[in-house]
Amino acid sequence: MVPATRPSAGPAAIEAEAADLHLDEVTIEYTSGGYVVRPIEGLTLDVPSGELVLLLGASGCGKTTLLSALGAILTPARGTIGMGGVDVVGLSGRALTDYRRRQVGIVFQSFNLIPSLTAEENVAMPLRAGGVRRHEAMARAAELLGQVDLGDRAHHRPPDLSGGQAQRVAIARALAFDPPLVLADEPTAHLDYLQVEGVIRLLRDLARPGRLVVVATHDERLLPLADRVVELTPKAAGPAGPPTERALVAGERLFEQGDVGDRVYVVETGEVEVLRRRADGGEVVLGAFGPGEYFGELAPTFGLRRSAGARARVDSLVVGYGVKDFRARIGAGAGPGESTTGHHGPQPGHHGPQPGH
Repeated sequence: MVPATRPSAGPAAIEAEAADLHLDEVTIEYTSGGYVVRPIEGLTLDVPSGELVLLLGASGCGKTTLLSALGAILTPARGTIGMGGVDVVGLSGRALTDYRRRQVGIVFQSFNLIPSLTAEENVAMPLRAGGVRRHEAMARAAELLGQVDLGDRAHHRPPDLSGGQAQRVAIARALAFDPPLVLADEPTAHLDYLQVEGVIRLLRDLARPGRLVVVATHDERLLPLADRVVELTPKAAGPAGPPTERALVAGERLFEQGDVGDRVYVVETGEVEVLRRRADGGEVVLGAFGPGEYFGELAPTFGLRRSAGARARVDSLVVGYGVKDFRARIGAGAGPGESTTGHHGPQPGHHGPQPGH
């Protein structure tokens, strides 16, 4: 186990009351192609010290984005993050630098080791940057490499290390100031099955009273080790109940961009438009659906968040179907009074990644 004593030289670290993590209604957004992307919306989470937490989900679901917010690398659009009594979102200046350097250790997916430095020098680097004298920094680096079973590789450079060894060096480097929060981004992504075991065991051992470990991953081999799993990818919808009608007045929203969807909608009367948020705060209309047409099938089918919102352009009536009922409806063909244009069979513009799905 890594000793709890931190190097005393250099700027004073922010003293945390305890390594407890509190997230309250955290929303993170960024722009992509001129549109607003909101991978994390309204996340509330309380995690006590000593736990190993997995942020589980597919690529693009916001795992790395959330880690960046926990590490004070980016600022949430809304909400608060508290780590050990410290208001992470409100940090600035010297306090922000000290938090990033001494209160958080980050293990990167691609190791981020400097090829020209030895393993020992890589681990000592953040200590030296933090004002620790060379002798003390090298001694601490040697100690940490011993803790991750790499004492005999201290003078090897990254090109001479296996992937598993390089990742353990990266973990040792993240522990330089014995931080109360360790963040690991896909730590097993570049490892074969022979190398994974040692890294997984090491991550489990790091979670102890006084330290919290948060791992972003899509690797389900880590599940048995976790104290808590936070699913960031919406699941494909299960049974949604019988079809339901929804009467909308002109301008009323049916669903919002980023919502988890459990129904496919068919327009019975009126017209419904789908629209996407722009980075400038406005919205752009991507398309409109009239009687007999449908939209929104990908979100409930594949567990995606709605990629756009939907609102009634005029007074409208829509019917929401669960995936199973929707498939049965399509398979049965058009009934009395129904249009076959745009929603029966693989019609152009209605299958594939559609706005609002």
